[in-house]
Amino acid sequence: MCSQRMSEKNMSEEKLFSNLEVSFSSMSDRSLKKAHFIFSVINNNHLSVILSSLVKFSLFIRLPIKGIIRHTVFEHFCGGESIRDSELTIQKLATHGIGTILDYSVEGEDSEKGFDATMNEIIKIITYAKGADDVPFSVFKMSGMGPVEVMAKVSANIGLNSSELSAFNRMKDRVKAVCDLAYHSNVPIMIDSEETWIQPAIDDIVYEMMAAYNRDAAIVYNTYQMYRVDSLNLLQEAFLRAEEQGFFIGAKLVRGAYMEQERERAGELNYTDPIHPDKTATDNSFNEGLKFCVQRAERISVMCGSHNEHSNQLLTTFIEQFSFDKKDNRFWFAQLYGMGDNISFNLAKMGYNVTKYVPYGPVQKVMPYLLRRAKENTSVSGQSSRELQLIKSEMKRRKLLT
Repeated sequence: MCSQRMSEKNMSEEKLFSNLEVSFSSMSDRSLKKAHFIFSVINNNHLSVILSSLVKFSLFIRLPIKGIIRHTVFEHFCGGESIRDSELTIQKLATHGIGTILDYSVEGEDSEKGFDATMNEIIKIITYAKGADDVPFSVFKMSGMGPVEVMAKVSANIGLNSSELSAFNRMKDRVKAVCDLAYHSNVPIMIDSEETWIQPAIDDIVYEMMAAYNRDAAIVYNTYQMYRVDSLNLLQEAFLRAEEQGFFIGAKLVRGAYMEQERERAGELNYTDPIHPDKTATDNSFNEGLKFCVQRAERISVMCGSHNEHSNQLLTTFIEQFSFDKKDNRFWFAQLYGMGDNISFNLAKMGYNVTKYVPYGPVQKVMPYLLRRAKENTSVSGQSSRELQLIKSEMKRRKLLT
């Protein structure tokens, strides 16, 4: 009986996301062939590692390879080098009923000047989104607003010296400026999760912002990495805090992006691994988190940030079971631009609230982000293989591949 239910579940998901014509409706033959090449490389672990190293080295010694990068991996996964460059991507997605989350993906700007530049860019995104229905959210990483080492000390309850305290307060001022503008522009803003050793400091600031700006609806969203053993408890505690203090919760659920670093650090410092031991436990945590949010929709708005077909299908089932409208503004789906199109485009076709994370920024400055994503894809079981399989199926349907 269990085997039969599992088979029926798989068939249901396969049907829900199987319309290839819809899945790849935004891609020309040329784009599809390019995607086939890119995912063939990503799916080959050894080749992916070698090429990533070559790209890093070539950029370091200033070889003229930016043009090659721009017209391959950058073009596939990014909207452009600026907000204006990304407008064609925004419009293309909008024609298919998909919103854009502009993600300024420049990493490693570890200076006060760099932090201010990141804040100003997020302000530009919010200002742009205020007048653009096709850009329903904004997003940023706290490590782009202030020094990681200070957040680590705050998270570990280690006292700050006067210089560090000033840096921490400047970071909080930047975050407040961004959240205040998001509130007055009515543009929800999501704050990405990061490594466990800096996350407590991030959480404290996020909940402070929620208490200030989520009095009438969810404007500020926190991100919960459900591969963490404690994430479901943290989500439940956030809900209780919101009830007690009278604010709304914005919750973006993701599986997690720092597994290798987390396991390595736990081993080196000899503390308990904070990550679930296997994929099944992580999947169960994620799906329980979705259910928890939908059951408490009077207080929680949820973004399902996932490329997992079952989790996305599960949220559609919950929305139906609890008799919510597909366009209820408390329920959203999100996938990365250039990935998971079978999920995004089919959900949008069915009338759900769907967004794509669209990274942008100067090619050379975005490369650390793209290389990290490539590394994640090779470590996520079956993800790049699944993308490649779908692309091959569509190429065969179009008779581009025999």
